Amino acid sequence: MIHLDGGFGEGGGQILRTALSLSILTGKPFRIEKIRAKRPTPGLMPQHLVSVRAAREISHAYVEGDVLGSTRLVFEPEGIFSGNYRFDIGTAGSVTLVLQTIYLPLAFGSSPSEIVLTGGTHVPFSPSFHFLKEHWVKLLARIGISLELELKRAGFYPKGGGEILARIHPFDFLEPLVLLTRGPLRQVKGYSFYANLDPSVGERQKRQLEKRLRMQNIPHEVIVEELEAVGPNALSFLVARYTYAQLACESLGARGKPAEKVADEAAFALIREISSNATLDVHVADQLLLPLAVVPGESEFQVREITGHLETLREVICEFLPAQIDFRPIQGGYRIRVQGIRLG
Repeated sequence: MIHLDGGFGEGGGQILRTALSLSILTGKPFRIEKIRAKRPTPGLMPQHLVSVRAAREISHAYVEGDVLGSTRLVFEPEGIFSGNYRFDIGTAGSVTLVLQTIYLPLAFGSSPSEIVLTGGTHVPFSPSFHFLKEHWVKLLARIGISLELELKRAGFYPKGGGEILARIHPFDFLEPLVLLTRGPLRQVKGYSFYANLDPSVGERQKRQLEKRLRMQNIPHEVIVEELEAVGPNALSFLVARYTYAQLACESLGARGKPAEKVADEAAFALIREISSNATLDVHVADQLLLPLAVVPGESEFQVREITGHLETLREVICEFLPAQIDFRPIQGGYRIRVQGIRLG
């Protein structure tokens, strides 16, 4: 059994979620202590608990410690069981993080799976539904992993109540991702989302995004879209599409946070990525490291910086797999090399 310290590295829920995925994929049981030890409220919160229970259901695992607030967990999977599942967080906890816990094992399943997830679809400290659909899913497709995502209803913090549908297909092939050049920038596509707010909020976000991109002479198109949602909020999302690569950044609204500030956060974050030599933005790089570790062959890409999440994720992956993951400084960022392994 693999023993993990949930307080090492960045010490958050990512350690647990990654371990759950890898345990199911490899069939290796694990025990984790000090879950989320470096967070203000350690232990399992609702979204982490649902991640554990979702992992348990798709693997028929034996589990100890799956209660709210628990700082230790034992997880012993039996296999991968495709099917139709429904998971409700019951709060505004992130449904996207629950999905990212179970999608990869299900992609190794014997038949398609359909997952309905209820909770927060656009919440702080996690990728939004639109980040996944417009960015993450498209990059997964390049390595052979097929997901279809549908937003039934947006769920913003603090009310949640959103719902997404995910269809996960068993892969036909897996191939490495090699992104060492971006090629010419074709366009930046921007989205100004708002829900249960005056339409002027969406327009203000749009104008501010256009202003910041225009100042950098970046070709762009920004659209405004109203979302059906439980509760009010707004989101600015930008994706830069190059010939060979794409970068994306987003910013979520909050009570008392002006629309212009929401737009500025997304725009300035994307401009930082564009100004570097990155071929993947730091957030999606973090989300691709695990699948690339189970893609046979060598993947390479470049990032603006090595985050604590990336460093922690590398350590967890190497506890379960003999994959090799190297970070090397280059001009304007870092080059990441992943020598993936074939499972089974």
